[in-house]
Amino acid sequence: MPLLWAWRDQSPRSAAGLAFTGGLAYYALLTPWIWYFGAIAIVPYLIAMSLYWAAGGASVAAIARSGVRSPWLTAGIWVAGEAVMSRWPFGGFSWGEVGYAFHDLPTMRSVAALGGVPLASFLAVAFSGLLLDAAIAGRSGARRSIVMPLALCAAILVGVSGVHALRVHPSPVGNLRFALIQGNDRNRDLTDEETRDRYLPKSHFDIAASLEGSYDLVVFPESSMDADPRGDSYLSENLVAVARRHNTAVLANAVAEAPDGRRLNLNVLYGPDGSLAGTYAKRHLVPYGEWVPLRDRLRWIKELDQIPRDFAPGHDPGLFDVAGLRVGSVICFESAFGPQVRGLIRRGAQLIVVSTNNRSYRRSANSAQHVAIGQMRAAETGRPVLQASISGISAVIDANGDIVSSTGLFDRTVLTGTLFATGGRTIYVRFGDWAVTGSILIIAASLLWGVARRRRRSVDSPEVARRREAAAGEPPRVQPESR
Repeated sequence: MPLLWAWRDQSPRSAAGLAFTGGLAYYALLTPWIWYFGAIAIVPYLIAMSLYWAAGGASVAAIARSGVRSPWLTAGIWVAGEAVMSRWPFGGFSWGEVGYAFHDLPTMRSVAALGGVPLASFLAVAFSGLLLDAAIAGRSGARRSIVMPLALCAAILVGVSGVHALRVHPSPVGNLRFALIQGNDRNRDLTDEETRDRYLPKSHFDIAASLEGSYDLVVFPESSMDADPRGDSYLSENLVAVARRHNTAVLANAVAEAPDGRRLNLNVLYGPDGSLAGTYAKRHLVPYGEWVPLRDRLRWIKELDQIPRDFAPGHDPGLFDVAGLRVGSVICFESAFGPQVRGLIRRGAQLIVVSTNNRSYRRSANSAQHVAIGQMRAAETGRPVLQASISGISAVIDANGDIVSSTGLFDRTVLTGTLFATGGRTIYVRFGDWAVTGSILIIAASLLWGVARRRRRSVDSPEVARRREAAAGEPPRVQPESR
């Protein structure tokens, strides 16, 4: 609301400047953990993200000059901007979408099942704009003008409550016994000695040795293996032993070699009999984390030497058959992109496993934010989410988006339990990002309405009328001189 108030009645340039400043503050507070990669990372990141906000502010102000102003239009521009941000450039960055703020509010998670996070963002921005209109009208003494925005706010609240009350809950299709291994308790980079001693896989295998009974799926999270288990006897023998001992499928992650000389961020699945049951290579890679766009032009940035080789994106969706269920697999950053997870559900996934490594962000808010994103993915798709993190936070999220259990940061521990996989399709899974499409239509309609208003004003202006009369051969009308 302060931002919407600040850019109100401003020129496009001024509105862009105010929005840019707001974006800087927003992303500096939301993602300070990028500072761990240095000023060379966080400064261009903050500038780039804030430019999207600046474009939104300029757009709202430019359309307002044609006489078209509405909280619904502002919300449409905001959501369209978030849609571009989450797709372009280099695959986009969706971490800061406004709708994620409501991950712990069941009513808004129901809204996400209807139209995804974009619909939650749209309603939040529109609601704020309507409240602002009511506050400005009340301050100016125009009490009649307060009624409509407050009535619309009430309608939004009633509508959201109705969506929640009428939501069809996902139907169970089977249960899965699981164990999520969290084995890195080092809040720092590993020493050379720890690396040589293979601390990460050993730590995870030590925890796995404490498991008792049978499971359907045991998950060793992202980066838990320090080599490709398909070519490393130590890793493969231990993973196969876990599979056979507990009659379970085992999912492990490691860096593997790609055929073209690049690398793969690879999930490897072993069946209960110890056979290789499938692989999934991460498709949505982190720019400047797993690959370097414009590398040839950025050779002067020495920090990029930490990424000597790019990862290659995978091409196949991450779908595995486990204990008679279809399991969708995404790796880390990928869970922040609703369309990718939605695609897995449309291909038959009945639960989602997120394998992640957030260790680089230490004890920042990154891990909790990642779990919050998992809550919204669960709510959008009506599927439970198992989030397995190498250093935390690991979490079990049910199909409604509620956190069933979770771990702390840098605890060597294991999460075990049973969850119900689910079937059916939410409205969001059926129709996708229709809230984004609707926002684009609102913007297009507003632009057309603005053009029509400008033409009407031009046609009705006194100067145009005099020119029309002169062209028709009529003497121009003389306006009486004012005294």
